[in-house]
Amino acid sequence: MEAWLGVGVAVMDIGYREAPSNIEMLVNLFRSNLPLVRTLVSKIRSLTLEVGKRYGGDSRFRIMDFCGTHEWTITHFGIRSLMPPAIELVAGPGCPVCVTPSYFIEEVVKLALDGVTVYTYGDVYRLRAIRSVKGAYSLSDARALGASVKIVTTILDAIRDARGGRGNAVFVGIGFETVAPGYAQAIDRELIPDNLRFLSLVKLTPPAMLYSIGVLRERSGEPPVAGIIAPGHVSTVIGAKAWAPVSENYGIPVVVSGFEPIDVLISIAEIMRQLAKGEAKTVIEYTRAVTWHGDLKAQKLIAKIFEAVDDAWRGIGFISKSGLRLRDSYSRYDAFREYGIRELTPENWKYDLPPGCRCGEVIIGRAKPTQCPLFMRSCTPSTPIGPCMVSIEGTCSIWARLGAGGLADEIARELGLS
Repeated sequence: MEAWLGVGVAVMDIGYREAPSNIEMLVNLFRSNLPLVRTLVSKIRSLTLEVGKRYGGDSRFRIMDFCGTHEWTITHFGIRSLMPPAIELVAGPGCPVCVTPSYFIEEVVKLALDGVTVYTYGDVYRLRAIRSVKGAYSLSDARALGASVKIVTTILDAIRDARGGRGNAVFVGIGFETVAPGYAQAIDRELIPDNLRFLSLVKLTPPAMLYSIGVLRERSGEPPVAGIIAPGHVSTVIGAKAWAPVSENYGIPVVVSGFEPIDVLISIAEIMRQLAKGEAKTVIEYTRAVTWHGDLKAQKLIAKIFEAVDDAWRGIGFISKSGLRLRDSYSRYDAFREYGIRELTPENWKYDLPPGCRCGEVIIGRAKPTQCPLFMRSCTPSTPIGPCMVSIEGTCSIWARLGAGGLADEIARELGLS
């Protein structure tokens, strides 16, 4: 990136050397860098004028983020309100819980009610299926009916607890590439006890990125994706190189970004700089954590334990080579085989969102949460109906909790933009 962007990164790294322990500290750090924020916003606006001259004064530029944490930062800090009208920031598939098919939730609910202990994450615990199993729509419902469902934060928690138990158990392995090395290492080191099985529902983000871009390009009357803010945590594992096909094949600038608000502003500025110069490159803003090639050891371990398969994404459909399943040599750990859970196929997968729910469109950037008829009416953070309202990484949940007013208005006023 250009020198002025490099200066911004240097200032930011000094400011964020000690990670904030809570949200208030993060807000204070952001406000302590308001001169830099003002400079970046001004640069984005001037670059947008340059890009407008290149592509036409009435052009709009859609920049998509692919991480729930990026969407949280954009929404919480009111970054949309700092953008010129020509720039539209939209959320992409940044929530693995949101895209887990209803069918698999139904299957683990069934296991739980049949006496199998199910270990899961907190957001998966509340995720609702579209069909009930013996009156239960979620693992939360199953637990209320007497099933053994335990919330854990890592697979190691499940391993430790299962070792002390006598009955059969399943760990529901949901996530993106960030969690895959931990799962793979537990299996490779043979840490999993004989009574515990692993249900791999890991999703891969690059295929989803390509799919989303393609869908939006096919939709007439809407601006195509002009730039990508690529996920930082995922990229620590797979490397920035994983996103290069987006730049090379679609001519779209990609910036692998950190998660602080200044990270995001620098990334947007870099995207607009590339558009102004007619470039399309994949670059790393998050240099303090991400490299071009990523964690080669982790990649090798993932490839050893898992194989990529065509996989179903809830509310969307099938995406080629977008999921991870255990290889045959590790079938002794596989919940699919142990419990006869069939794989979904394009032939047997059915649209799996509640009536009226537009979560599938929200996930790929075709709709905003506020365009869903259920949003903040029947579907709220306390009473979630669609999967995008369940997880803290879900776009609907983020918008419902942080979407308007408050901090965004305060920062805009401090920057002289309101």
